[in-house]
Amino acid sequence: MNYEDLMLRVIKKAGQFKYTTKPNPVVGAIIFKENEVISEGYHEMYGGNHAEINAIEEAQKHHGKKFQDFSELTLLCTLEPCSHVGKTGSCAEFIVQAGFKKIIIGAIDPNPKVLGRGIKILKDNKVDVEIGLYEDLIEKQNKFFFYKHKNNKPYITVKIASSLDGKSHYNNNKKTFITSESSRNDVQLIRAKYDAILTGGNTLRNDNPKMNARVNFSVNQAKKILLTQKPFDKNLNFFKNASVDIFKITNLNKIINSYQKSEICSILVESGPKLVNAFLNEGIVNELIIYTSEKELGKKGINWFDKDNAVESYGFKLESTCKIDTDTKEIFIKDE
Repeated sequence: MNYEDLMLRVIKKAGQFKYTTKPNPVVGAIIFKENEVISEGYHEMYGGNHAEINAIEEAQKHHGKKFQDFSELTLLCTLEPCSHVGKTGSCAEFIVQAGFKKIIIGAIDPNPKVLGRGIKILKDNKVDVEIGLYEDLIEKQNKFFFYKHKNNKPYITVKIASSLDGKSHYNNNKKTFITSESSRNDVQLIRAKYDAILTGGNTLRNDNPKMNARVNFSVNQAKKILLTQKPFDKNLNFFKNASVDIFKITNLNKIINSYQKSEICSILVESGPKLVNAFLNEGIVNELIIYTSEKELGKKGINWFDKDNAVESYGFKLESTCKIDTDTKEIFIKDE
């Protein structure tokens, strides 16, 4: 069968589970014999079976009918089978025990716990292994996962809503809706992608935000991260049905680096200008998402940035722009 077509097929289908597998990567697997697909499997839920296991268990239903032995079959998977025992067993060992003699792997797993070890297990057991098919698509699909393990730190995105004159809110600190309802709904989709959402104490006390992903599909809700040195009410919306890490220190690098050994691969920062500018000044932001409305707050509004050309001066370049109702959504990526 055409390996390229099969890999594109499982890459596309694996993406359907991106909201329920995070912070794990999405992975797809397909088992075939000559010109017939025997089974498919996907990593569907965090903590659940990996794609290869699901594909093998599905194939077992056809044992004795469509094939007599797994040695007759080829397994194709988007990401290197895991070698370690975590929430599930070692997929590489499971593949060997099943009896496969050939496997096609899209990309090597960048996680140091795997990173070639799964391939070594397969090769040591005389499994024919082919590596490298649409690696760029697989890495793009799992952008946060690959970034975290290649750079040993989470991917950081800052999201802000700005008035046309560059303001965040009125100087009375009252909650201000700047952008349209459609833009606020779009923010829910962004939250659904991230492993953690970070805010500061001022935003917590002034806005009493929920900061969860309010969407109409299943999603692993993000961990919450709060940075504050002042007292707060634990009955606020932010804490309801959420796992929250609280930091009283102000060293942002130290806070972000504390997640090096965690499963958190991405953090969305939603806060006021003071904390946003602190993140930008530290140079640890990878992506900046700005929703700009047609409203102006005037002289009573608080500026978002310390400088008029903040985005460019911090080394970001415009990646994309689109209209959402009357608002403009821009995504800037750090030019590294």
